[in-house]
Amino acid sequence: MSSAVPARSGRVVLVLVAVAGALIAAFVVVPRLLANRTGVSFGGESDLRRAFRTAFVEYWRSGSREFTADLATVVDYWFRYHLAKAVLAAMLLAVLVVLAVRLWRAFVAAGAAGRGQRMMLAASGSVAAVLALCSLVLVLANVQGAVTPFASLLPMLLGEDSAPTEVITQVDRRLADGTRVAPLEVMIDEFARYHVAMAALAAVTAVLLLGACAILWRASVRSPDRRSRRVLAWFGTLSALFALVMVVVAVANTTNASNPVPGLAALFTNGW
Repeated sequence: MSSAVPARSGRVVLVLVAVAGALIAAFVVVPRLLANRTGVSFGGESDLRRAFRTAFVEYWRSGSREFTADLATVVDYWFRYHLAKAVLAAMLLAVLVVLAVRLWRAFVAAGAAGRGQRMMLAASGSVAAVLALCSLVLVLANVQGAVTPFASLLPMLLGEDSAPTEVITQVDRRLADGTRVAPLEVMIDEFARYHVAMAALAAVTAVLLLGACAILWRASVRSPDRRSRRVLAWFGTLSALFALVMVVVAVANTTNASNPVPGLAALFTNGW
């Protein structure tokens, strides 16, 4: 890469790779640390799962729409956790986009460089682009979790390890026979909001990706350089394909949001 990429540009690429690696590590470690606060600390998912299950049983038996103090604590923790992850994922997305653009520009500018160097630049640019799309998915998923932390906690009720089977059976029965109690109404509302959030996020993302696709394809047609046209067309095609995926996600989540009860019942019957 050293002869194909100018020294200064090569240093920038190395810095971007290092920053991306640091952000990936931070994405795994930091959110839990930021979500914890004085008097509220969970050592890991197993601790959180136990706390949520205990708090949910208390909330269900309260018969009230208002969260109990313990449940509110867990939900607040989960909100901060997802918010931290969403911010870190957005930062990682920005870094990976810049990295992918620089690598592909280096590929276009490689000219008469060796075939091996061009292949390395193309492969590196492709990996950065795919990782950027993965980061985008993480941004969407964690924004959704931050918008509706209670709904995103519900899958933690399930599983054989000390799952509150009696309460789960009661929830499942109420969903089946149409009997509505206050906690169940909140669950239905939050489950619908959970899907509304993703439908909106996916729709906005699809529009942005289609706009990017149009710009890239237009630039591809106008570019006088064959290698540049191929790169721009590749990115345009990738944007279009991912936009199509986002449209499917938006439609599926809109359907679930308009009729949330079957989806919620399926969660308690078969898991998420």
